[in-house]
Amino acid sequence: MNSLLKVLADSSFDPSGLIIGVVFGIVGLMAIIVIICHIKIVKQTDEFVIERLGKYTTTWGVGIHFLLPFFERIASRVSMKEQIGDFPPQAVITKDNVTMQIDTVVFYFVTDSKLFTYGVTDPTQALEKLTATTLRNIIGDLDLDTTLTSRDTINARMKTILDEATDPWGIKVTRVEVKNILPPQDIRDAMERQMRAEREKREKILLAEGQKQSQILIAEGEKESAILRAEADKVSQIKKAEGFAESTLKIKKAEADAIKLINEANPSKQVIQLESLKTLEKVADGKATKIIVPSELQNLASINDVFNSSKE
Repeated sequence: MNSLLKVLADSSFDPSGLIIGVVFGIVGLMAIIVIICHIKIVKQTDEFVIERLGKYTTTWGVGIHFLLPFFERIASRVSMKEQIGDFPPQAVITKDNVTMQIDTVVFYFVTDSKLFTYGVTDPTQALEKLTATTLRNIIGDLDLDTTLTSRDTINARMKTILDEATDPWGIKVTRVEVKNILPPQDIRDAMERQMRAEREKREKILLAEGQKQSQILIAEGEKESAILRAEADKVSQIKKAEGFAESTLKIKKAEADAIKLINEANPSKQVIQLESLKTLEKVADGKATKIIVPSELQNLASINDVFNSSKE
């Protein structure tokens, strides 16, 4: 305190110089702060639209940039990444006068930051309204069943229309998806009953097809079994006939051989009649009640009695 008073008391001290120094220091500090605040860094996924005195000047890409104080300003910061527009459900009317709720999702990205900034007031809201009107126009040309089964067609038509309409806004529509289709409750109930009836119909058809196939397989099995049995009977009959023919042939051959041997032996008439008598004895052993004896055998029998009596 004493030193300060001594300085003030000194006649050689000039207070105006101190004030000027303080002012320049403050001005310099403010200038440094302003310069630092106007150094901008643009990220990889962004672009800055710059205006100078209210007029578009340039678009900044990635890197470090300096914004001219008091003359330039950042009009908009635009993200170049692909964006998702998940819009609320829209009430639409089909060709057959069915009102339903449909909500869509639009995938898009910005191709031109200048057009995105100056082409329309609110690009996101404009895209939402355009999507709603386009969806109403497309669904208005389709009936209920076609709407429920033609999502891919609806998506493709909406993408084409939206992509063409948003070109002046610097927007590229890459994909449009119908996320949900919600018909009225009575329509949903009718569709559920229809699906239940269709499932029952398919079940009955499958059961009938199964029974038909089963009966066909059983009939084919019985047919093949009958064919195999017939083939087996045929083979058996053939084998029996062949066996009978072979045995008959052997018997006849044996008889022929016996006759041949008899002929070669040249038997007398008495021997032949005696053999005939032996055969008659075998015949008499059966159950026959009446036997007719040829006259030759009767004569042979009388001769045999005479022969036996002569022996006695």
